[in-house]
Amino acid sequence: MSGTLEGRVSARLDARVQRDVDHPVALALSGGGDSMALLLIAADWARDAGRRLLAITVDHGLSPEAADWSRRCARAARAVGADWIECRWAGAKPATGLPAAARRARHALIGNAARQAGARVVLFAHTADDLAESDWMRARGSTLGGLREWSPSPAWPEGRGLMLLRPMLEERREALRDWLRARGQDWVEDPANARFERGRARAALHALPEGEGLRLAEPSDAPAERVRGYDANREEDNPSPFRASPIADALGRSRPLPLGEGFEGVAADLAVTLLCAAGHDRRPRGDRLGALSARVAAGEAFTATLAGARVEASRDRVIVGREAGEFKRVPVPPLVLQPGTPAVWDGRYEITAPEAGWTVVAALGRLNRLSKADRAIAETVPAWGRGALPVLIRDGVDAPVLAWRAAAVRALAPRRLRLALGETTQECELHGTIHGETTPSDLF
Repeated sequence: MSGTLEGRVSARLDARVQRDVDHPVALALSGGGDSMALLLIAADWARDAGRRLLAITVDHGLSPEAADWSRRCARAARAVGADWIECRWAGAKPATGLPAAARRARHALIGNAARQAGARVVLFAHTADDLAESDWMRARGSTLGGLREWSPSPAWPEGRGLMLLRPMLEERREALRDWLRARGQDWVEDPANARFERGRARAALHALPEGEGLRLAEPSDAPAERVRGYDANREEDNPSPFRASPIADALGRSRPLPLGEGFEGVAADLAVTLLCAAGHDRRPRGDRLGALSARVAAGEAFTATLAGARVEASRDRVIVGREAGEFKRVPVPPLVLQPGTPAVWDGRYEITAPEAGWTVVAALGRLNRLSKADRAIAETVPAWGRGALPVLIRDGVDAPVLAWRAAAVRALAPRRLRLALGETTQECELHGTIHGETTPSDLF
C-alpha cells in the first residue's frame, strides 16, 4: 500500500472501524513514539469519521517518571480532542517474569477500561519492527503470541468482546519517528525496555543489515487468513495437523450446545476451542495438545480431557465442553452477586442478578436438588458437563436453581470462540446477540 503514512493508516481504520456511531474507539497510549503517531493519525480520522476517541494510559508503577509520562499523555490526547483516562497497576510486582506480568496487567486494565466505556475496538501501535522482534523472541523459545492486525483482546475476562486493531503493523518504527519530528511532536523513551528480552531482540535486529530479519505484515488474498494472521510455517498458528486436516473441513463450523455449555462440530484450532470451553485465559500447549489434535484429524472415536475441557470425538462429530470433574480438583469459589452488576463466573458466564442475596456456585453435587423443570433443562447438556452449569443459591441456603431462573445470564464462550476463529472482520460485526449466547426462549 503506497501513499502517505496518514493515508495508509486511515485506510486500515476505514476497513475495520465504523463511522458515525456513538460508542468510542479506544487507543492504548504509552507516550512512546509509536503510540503518539497513532494518536495523531487516529484523532484526525475520528474527527472525519464522527467517532469519539478514548486514549487509555497505564501507569505500571515501575518508573519514577511514570507520573510525568501520564501527564504528557493526557496533554497530548486532550490537545487533539480525545478523551483520556489513566489506569494504574497496583499491588506487589513479581520478582521474576516482570515483562510478561506487566503485559498481562496492561491488557487487563486497558480491556476493562475500554469495555466499561462502551468501546468494542482498541487501537494498538505495534509496528513491523515489533513483529520482527516477536519472531526473534519466539525463535529463541519465547511463548509470546504473534501479532495480528485484527485479533481478540488476550485479557480474559476483562477484555471480553473486544477486538484489537493494529493499523501500523506494516509501518517501520523509525519512519514514525521521522514523521513525528517533522511535526515537532516529542515522545517518551522508557530506558527500562533495554533491560528485557524485547530490548535484546531490538538490539540484535538493529545490528543486521537494513531490512534483514524483518517480516512485514503482508496482505493476503484470502480474507480469513489475513484476519486470523494464519501462517502455516509458524508453530503457534499451526500447532498440529488439526487445522490443515480434511477432517476439519468435513466437521464444519462449531455450533454451541444448549446453555452455551460446549460446542459440537469443531472446525478450527482445537487449542482455541479448549480455551473457550474451559473459560481459561491461556491456551493449552505441548505434546498432549498435539496428540489430541492428531487423533481428531485421524477421525478417531475417543474421550479425553485437557486444560479443564473435555473432548468427545467420533468420526463425524467432535464435542468440546467444560469438564465438570475439574471442579473437584480445582474448585471455583462461590461468587456473590451484587444487584445490577454483571459478574463473570468460571470465565464462561456473565451473570447479573436483579436483587441482592444470590450466590453463583457449580451445579456439581447439586443436580438432584434442582426442580424437575430445571433438571429437564440440564439434561439438554451432555451428562459429563451438567455439573459445570451455574446455579444460584440464596442467602446461604443450598436450594439451587439454574442461574437463568433468577438472573440475566450470557454465555461468553460462543462469542469468544467466534472472535478467536477470525469470524469477524469489522467492528460492525461485533454488534447483536449470536446463537448460543443467551438461553433459548423455549426452555422457559
